[in-house]
This record gives sequence, C-alpha cells and structure tokens, in this order.
Amino acid sequence: MAASSHAAPAFVRLAGHPLRWRLLTELARSDLRVRELVTLVGEPQSLVSYHLRLLREGGLLTTTRSSFDGRDLYYHLSLERCADALADTGTALNPALRLIPPPGAAGEAPAQEAPAGAVPGAAAWPSAAAMSVLFVCTGNSARSPIAEALLRRYTAGRIEAASAGSRPKPRIHPHAVRVLRDAYGLDAGRQPPRHVNTLTGRRFDYLISLCDKAREVCPELVDHARRIHWSIPDPARAGDDQRGYPAFARTAVDIDTRIRYLLPVLATEKMEVQP
Repeated sequence: MAASSHAAPAFVRLAGHPLRWRLLTELARSDLRVRELVTLVGEPQSLVSYHLRLLREGGLLTTTRSSFDGRDLYYHLSLERCADALADTGTALNPALRLIPPPGAAGEAPAQEAPAGAVPGAAAWPSAAAMSVLFVCTGNSARSPIAEALLRRYTAGRIEAASAGSRPKPRIHPHAVRVLRDAYGLDAGRQPPRHVNTLTGRRFDYLISLCDKAREVCPELVDHARRIHWSIPDPARAGDDQRGYPAFARTAVDIDTRIRYLLPVLATEKMEVQP
C-alpha cells in the first residue's frame, strides 16, 4: 500500500491543531476580525494570522472586507464545507461511516417543501415560544427583513423574530420583497422599516447584526443579548434596476444557509432552558 494512503484527511490535519480548532469554534458562532480572534484565543496576531491563512487555503474560511472600515477583514467559517469535509473524513476511515442525515430530520417550513440541503434537526422545536432574535442592518430594507422572514418561516413563529435598522430606509427594497416571494413564497412588503431605537427596552435572547456599520450600534441597543455578527455585503449596492436583482438572490441564499445552521443551535438552547 502506498505511503500516501496512510495520510490523514485534509480536514483532520487542519482541524486537529489545537489553535486552529479554537479558531474554528469561535468562527462557528460569529464572523470575526483578526484582532477579535487574537483577544479570544490569547495568542500573538502573527500566529493567529498564520493559522487563519492555512484554514483559508484549506477552503474552510472566506473573508469579506468590512463596509465600516475597509482596512478590516471579517473571517467567515463555511459550515457547509465543514459538513462535506467531515463526511469525506468518515468515508476515508470506513465507507459505513459516511454521515447521512436520518430520514425526516431536515428542517422544514410549514406547508412548504424545505429547501435542498436543509440542516438535520432544524425542525425539532418545543411547542411554546420562549426565545427571541433581533436582526439588525443599516437600512432594514433588505438583509435584516430577509433574515426575519426566513427565521419565521423555519420556526413557524415558535421563535420570536424581529428586525430593525440603524438608519432605516422608507420601504423594504422591491428586490428583497421579490426574492422572498419568488424563492420562498413569503410576503415581506407590508411591514415598513423601523429604527432600532423603537425597540429600546425590549429584551432579545440573540442580536444578530448583518452588516458591519450596524454592528457598531448593536452594543448600546440590547442588554443581555447573545451577539452574533454576519458580515454580508449590502445587495442594494448592485442597483435598483433588473441588473441588481441577482445580488439580492445571492444574499438571500447566504442568509438562508446561515439561518438553517443557526436553527439547531437555537433549538438546543431553547430545550435546555425549558423548565
């Protein structure tokens, strides 16, 4: 047998390093900048940057340049790539170990077929609503209302979802309304954008910022919320005419993927807090 056949799969080699595993676990919760990761793991920036580069070259991480400070990069962990790599790792050890979601475990929206690639365990919700999530972006006209609508869809209202903006636009962007209607069968055009200040005093379990500018507002907005950041470019920059619509479709797919991977986390925590 060739010596190369004894080499550990790439994911094992990448994730098996203690510092890289710590970076992966931090990025599994939120998109973060290098200096934030340095603080969290307590290691020199040069060492953290080196291991981030290896994870990025291995295809597990992507980056987006901050829309608030263009000198910063946000690192994002692709959980779908990790899932594929874990499945390949199991198969490399023994074909019987390939990860296959059990029948009926995929997340579904009520009365609609779940999208392809639904995350196992996403639909396992306790019956009573006991958790709330606030999505924030700048204009509350595209990213945050898309996220709010999709979370409501997947949980059938069992998780309270809301959205707001730090500088709300006069209306939901027509392309956001269209992509939710055409791709998901949802009507998101009735609720106008609102300012985050209108939610002062309300308590949310999770606060998820979807743009880098709005993230600067979030720390002063909600007390006691678990904070997550998704660094997602504003699709409105692509324009208001028909040529701008594909950017909204890509943004909706990105948010949908992130929501589906968030669902098992919310479901697990929700069941843990049940009396």
